[in-house]
Amino acid sequence: MISQPVSIAVVDCALGNLQSIRNAFAHVGVDVLVTSDRARIEAAQAIVLPGVGAFGDAMQALRERGLADALRAAARAGTPLVGICLGMQLLLSESEEFGRHEGLGIVPGRVRRFPAPHRSPAGHFDAGDKVPQVGWNRIAPPAGEAAVAHWKSSPLEGLEAGVHMYFMHSYYAEPDDPAVALCTTRYAGVDYCSGLMTGSVVAFQFHPERSAEPGLAIYRNLVRWIRERGAPRKSG
Repeated sequence: MISQPVSIAVVDCALGNLQSIRNAFAHVGVDVLVTSDRARIEAAQAIVLPGVGAFGDAMQALRERGLADALRAAARAGTPLVGICLGMQLLLSESEEFGRHEGLGIVPGRVRRFPAPHRSPAGHFDAGDKVPQVGWNRIAPPAGEAAVAHWKSSPLEGLEAGVHMYFMHSYYAEPDDPAVALCTTRYAGVDYCSGLMTGSVVAFQFHPERSAEPGLAIYRNLVRWIRERGAPRKSG
């Protein structure tokens, strides 16, 4: 268990199962603050941005609460920022979901939709191509020694390449810089970025809190990763 205090704010914009994230942190010994209060988020040692649902709706909710600018400022200041599922996508510059929507722009890139399911000559869909992707799939580091080192120095440290994680999404992140990709996953004929890390930002398309023991290992690593990055900030 992790005993050293750490201040983590989980952004609450009514866009995800926040209790499962709270429970995962509690399981590794950390009580988190679930809040939409900008001052409390700005004062936290680290910020978790979760989410499920539509990209445009989520960005509107962040802007209405003044949190879009707060998250950008936190990233510029080097505050650890963790994106989960839709939260990862929101970090990028834009999404093509239901039109074009501007994202936070913290990680340059765009969010794409998986290709339409393949229909066989008999008129049947390939079950492996169904969109959204819902269920278990593998993650692995991109090819190359640098990518493997990236994995080993991240909150994925200690996990084996090819470990299964739980996914639920129709869109995927496509960062401009391939070097930020922490792990990749193949689905619907696409090898896509299923996790990224750059500076003080780390994000996962999958749900660690729904991914059994390997997911809890990520939460343990996240707390250590956050703690290593310094003392809590003060607002103002």
